[in-house]
Amino acid sequence: MAERTLRLLVAKPGLDGHDRGAKIVARAFRDAGFEVIYTGLRQTPEQIVSTAIQEDVDAVTLSILSGAHNTLFPRVVNLLREKGAGDIPVFGGGIIPEDDIPGLKEAGVMEIFTPGTSTDVIVQWVKDNIKPQA
Repeated sequence: MAERTLRLLVAKPGLDGHDRGAKIVARAFRDAGFEVIYTGLRQTPEQIVSTAIQEDVDAVTLSILSGAHNTLFPRVVNLLREKGAGDIPVFGGGIIPEDDIPGLKEAGVMEIFTPGTSTDVIVQWVKDNIKPQA
């Protein structure tokens, strides 16, 4: 039986109004053959988690430029756990200082991609690390 196509949620948490990077990554995921759900701008962690559960996604990708990553990324991870969906991996990227990455990973974020990371690298990481949920 063929493996199901990955369903990825691309989300922009918080008040950040710039979505060019998120759209580029979403297109790269689509071009790689993944199914992509894009939430649009200014989503709360609650909205992101609700969409992730409703859409039965295999992973949540967060994109942030506002500097609120240390609050918003862990909040998404924690809400997924609270809603019984803690098995949905969360990864993301944006303007995130290297010093903040270890704390985000300790909080449950699988991977962080910083500016300049090739979309090919991100797509390959997804292929290697994200598997379809049951």
